[in-house]
Amino acid sequence: MRTHSSSTIRTKRTVTALAALLTGALALGACSSSKDNGDTGSGGKTGGVTGSTVTLPKLNGTNLEIAAVWTGQEQKNFKQVLAEFEKRTGAKVTFVPAQDPIINFVGSKIAGGQPPDVAMLPQPGAIKQAVQRGWAKPLGPDALKELQKNYSQGWQDIGKVGGKQYGMYYKAANKSLIWYNAKVFESANAKEPKTWKDLLGAAQAVYDSGVTPFSVAGADGWPLTDWFENVYLSQAGPEKYDQLAQHKIKWTDPSVKQALTTLAQIWGKKDYLAGGQDGALQTEFPASVTQTFTGGDQPKSAMVYEGDFVQVNIGETKAKVGTDAKVFPFPAVGSTAPVVSGGDAAVVLKDSKATQALVTFLASPDAATIEAKLGGFLSPNKNVPISAYPNAVQQKIAKALIASGDDFRFDMSDQAPQAFGGTPGKGEWKDLQDFLKNPADVAGTQAKLEKDAAAAYGSGS
Repeated sequence: MRTHSSSTIRTKRTVTALAALLTGALALGACSSSKDNGDTGSGGKTGGVTGSTVTLPKLNGTNLEIAAVWTGQEQKNFKQVLAEFEKRTGAKVTFVPAQDPIINFVGSKIAGGQPPDVAMLPQPGAIKQAVQRGWAKPLGPDALKELQKNYSQGWQDIGKVGGKQYGMYYKAANKSLIWYNAKVFESANAKEPKTWKDLLGAAQAVYDSGVTPFSVAGADGWPLTDWFENVYLSQAGPEKYDQLAQHKIKWTDPSVKQALTTLAQIWGKKDYLAGGQDGALQTEFPASVTQTFTGGDQPKSAMVYEGDFVQVNIGETKAKVGTDAKVFPFPAVGSTAPVVSGGDAAVVLKDSKATQALVTFLASPDAATIEAKLGGFLSPNKNVPISAYPNAVQQKIAKALIASGDDFRFDMSDQAPQAFGGTPGKGEWKDLQDFLKNPADVAGTQAKLEKDAAAAYGSGS
């Protein structure tokens, strides 16, 4: 599961509307549900798009390679999209499984003289690196036309470098969601929280009922950056957020102190974390989800924070999304609730008629609708019918994403140089793991974050 990309959908006007939409909509969580395991009946067939909205050339005898870090069901579902492209064009497309960070994988392939034709790059920083190193090729007129027709200006802009379009965001994620075990909430008489204070109240009610409130995936650094970003954005506001993302203010800024101090209200309470701080630091992301939805009315935790892709992991348990597993928007810490989103962009590495046709197809509603029907997928393409998503929870999440229009930003760990914001065991990931271990050390954590950020932004690596 490619999960650790994250972006942020923002501005007060939209965020308020979005938060309202999500709050109302996700409260309908007792909706229909299919586990997002790809089994969605007839809607999940290859070529599940009626008619065709995009004209593609005949490419018989052409071979293409597309690289992505997707595994398991996610890879299987994407291969159905590629199969439709093959059917329409006569080309043969091979999926190349990549390792994370994919930019390093691409670099090694290029060094070996065998780059894939297209790579799915998650971070704007990775797209920028690919352009700076001369690897990426701009999108052609057909792909641009399709992108401009189906995407808000904001989603187009994140794929640009120096004013030129290099990336086309095929996949998105809403990463401002907290998933909860409905049985536990019911027996604790806990309510879905709207504010951070409410969240702490719900956590106490759950704890008093005999269940540990939270699963935190501390073994992976990226969910910790996402926790921080939601708190920081809601509390400090979008302007400060932009400044910190570009390292125009330091991590020693009082706004960072405030966000870390707020986070410590949960991370600093040993009894609130499954396994305490030590246990959290040994919990990888998939386990943080599955342990929340197994064990009947006595799971290891009642709540787990992360994006809509959590549904894929819930699908590995017996819990059903919308009945056993429900969701609420990340509560407002400041005046507005945050909505953080991530994504994966198609970037052309070998320019050809066939490669451009593949990206043109991926930018069309036809491609995204196929994968939307299979579940565990969210598209920023505004012309994908909301009805294509297989359950009401996912339909509401998709609606909220599209409703954000242009008013969003990519999250700061994805905007940062990889050395700071995207490397296991280093930079922000490691510094926040150390903070989870010792949440009393706010000043020490700020100093480490600033030292690592200054080194990474200074070198531009």
